[in-house]
Amino acid sequence: MTDTPSLSRGHGLRRDIDLLEALASDEAQRAGGLGVVRLAQLVGREKTQISRALKALAAEGMVERDPDTLEYRLGWRLFSLVARTSQSRLVRVAEPVMHALSADLEETSHLCVLSEREVLTLLSVSGHSFRVHGWEGRGVPAWRLSAGRVLLSDATPDELYVRFGTGGEMPVPELWSLIQEGRRRGFARVSEEFEAGLVGVSAPVRDFRGRVVAALNISAPKSRLGDRLDVAGRTTARAAARVSALLGWEPRPAFPARNMLV
Repeated sequence: MTDTPSLSRGHGLRRDIDLLEALASDEAQRAGGLGVVRLAQLVGREKTQISRALKALAAEGMVERDPDTLEYRLGWRLFSLVARTSQSRLVRVAEPVMHALSADLEETSHLCVLSEREVLTLLSVSGHSFRVHGWEGRGVPAWRLSAGRVLLSDATPDELYVRFGTGGEMPVPELWSLIQEGRRRGFARVSEEFEAGLVGVSAPVRDFRGRVVAALNISAPKSRLGDRLDVAGRTTARAAARVSALLGWEPRPAFPARNMLV
């Protein structure tokens, strides 16, 4: 006998997922939300059905309605659920890519995230027969590292001023310039800026929304990596793109940086 209630619930879930996917579309992200009429067009359902479904999803925090435009966007609860699992998933999907990257370059790779004003290393993988320790969990000022410049690449100048103020070791206009240089190149690089004799490159890892959530980094003595820093940067950028794809990121056309400093 057919389990009609179960089938009905399954169809209802599928329709809700269709709505959530429409609200995650490029069109919705560009517009900042979509109205009932447009959502009905996108998913091929009646406006009254869409309205009822959105109200139910909004009551659970899965979507939210802008009080001014009356358009809907993905809600806080959905992002909260993703955020709770994103870091563990990040490490899980990044580690095999990092092993391949380290083996390719024969150097140690690091998976880094931003914490306030510092860069934290979640995972280090050696390209040699041993695993390198010492960086994991250690915080380093973000402006001193290529990873920090990558992790700050979504920030506006105003956000940099809020985070670092006007009395930091590196003036915000200089930091902004270095961040934009890395954005244009596809990876950031440093040469003895953090430590004498040490060079490094980093590339951004993006989540399904396109936000930079981590950086893949290669650091090594200048005597060993200095002559191939750009090659290492491009290789690291390709590896970071693989991790981003595993997190659900699909590249979109690049837009000019916001709020340029003058």
